[in-house]
Amino acid sequence: MKKTNAVRTLEQAGLEVETREYTVEESDLSGITVAAKIGLPPEQVFKTLVLRGDKTGVLLCCVPVNAEIDLKALALASDNKKVDIVALKEVQTLTGYIRGGVSPVGTKKSYPVYIDRCALPQGIIALSAGVRGCQMLLKPEGIIGFLQATPVDCILRKDNRR
Repeated sequence: MKKTNAVRTLEQAGLEVETREYTVEESDLSGITVAAKIGLPPEQVFKTLVLRGDKTGVLLCCVPVNAEIDLKALALASDNKKVDIVALKEVQTLTGYIRGGVSPVGTKKSYPVYIDRCALPQGIIALSAGVRGCQMLLKPEGIIGFLQATPVDCILRKDNRR
């Protein structure tokens, strides 16, 4: 089992964490591929997006890998008029993580974290363990409590209703 800083941090806090490692292909860093490689449905595998609100600054948002973020809904939920995804070149500077390995745990600086409410009914969700090639599996209520994350409705639904 791979012990990244994110995994160690969660274990020290008393959370049960399982890791699943997978082979990384630089040409395909998609979350759908990651879900297939770790044997979970895409709705249980969450990507961590780095965004910037016009009022609050940098924030993180975790959404299923098969979903698209609703920037307007996240802006409303985070007390911003507008939020935008930060440029890829800023991600490592802001978080300490590289694309495909961004975890909401152990970022360089503590940022507000939002997670789509669809995580709540899942028994287990997967999040990046802070490196490409390793996901950590844990109970959504555990990670939400640890991060003091705010559950919100922030993904676009197929019928465009939240």
